Amino acid sequence: MRVAIITNINKPKVRPALADLIPWVRQRVQVLGEETDTPLDLDKLDVDSVLVFGGDGTLLSTARRLKGRRIPLMGVNFGRLGFLASFSPEQFVQYFDAFVQGKLPISSRMQLEASVIDADVPCKLTDNAEVAEKRRFFSTALNDAVIAAGPPFRMIELVLGTDHDAGVRFLGDGLIVATPSGSTAYNVSAGGPILSPNVDAICVTPLCPHSLSFRPIVVGSQSKVMLVAKRVNKGTTLFCDGQANAALHIGDRIVVRKSPSDVLLVENPDAREWRTLAEKLNWAAGPRYNGPAAK
Repeated sequence: MRVAIITNINKPKVRPALADLIPWVRQRVQVLGEETDTPLDLDKLDVDSVLVFGGDGTLLSTARRLKGRRIPLMGVNFGRLGFLASFSPEQFVQYFDAFVQGKLPISSRMQLEASVIDADVPCKLTDNAEVAEKRRFFSTALNDAVIAAGPPFRMIELVLGTDHDAGVRFLGDGLIVATPSGSTAYNVSAGGPILSPNVDAICVTPLCPHSLSFRPIVVGSQSKVMLVAKRVNKGTTLFCDGQANAALHIGDRIVVRKSPSDVLLVENPDAREWRTLAEKLNWAAGPRYNGPAAK
């Protein structure tokens, strides 16, 4: 097996671990590239898998850099939660040989594709080819595409529609469009629903809407989420996975749709969906009692 290794040396625990892990990996597979300070050209490197030592953020950026190539990512978590980078360093060592032998499950995760078209550029938003030709910004997102109001932090106004829907006017602090994988990230913090990773759908969750009746919705993955920026701040920005970004101006049109390319993730065989939610987010946790009743 040929692998590339991506490391986030800004994580305090990563650099000490590399001294032991990298030589151990090299004894078992062929390492064609190791990224620490100098970026690897992942969309051209001929490898069978990419090992990601860092956290979910490192894995998100690595997925985007693959540019649609279906190369499995094995994430080793040195961060906090580790939803996507699901292996601890100990579990990585335990299961790596099984992965090399093709015995670990690999899941296909939906990505989003976000495009921004300038206000003065004629474009039929339902035509994917025309959007691709005329957009000034494009990025994929494994977790979410987020429009944030930004400074001076006044409410912004968007028109939100899907496919051929004329759209509705929305006032608030922004909007989250999330994949099932990203439903447990910013989306759930904003009150959006949690979706199982194998559900083929998209979450649309408002940020502090100026209406109590504007609730999160779930649409089919074949729907295009189309937005028009009617009123924005100087700092209003579209963020993809909190990393790639584009400033938004009055009249800009944003199209978010399911990407034609999925991301392949090597799954931790010890992980269980509901247990992961309970352990990492305290989902469904019961009350904590104090005093004699707690015994």
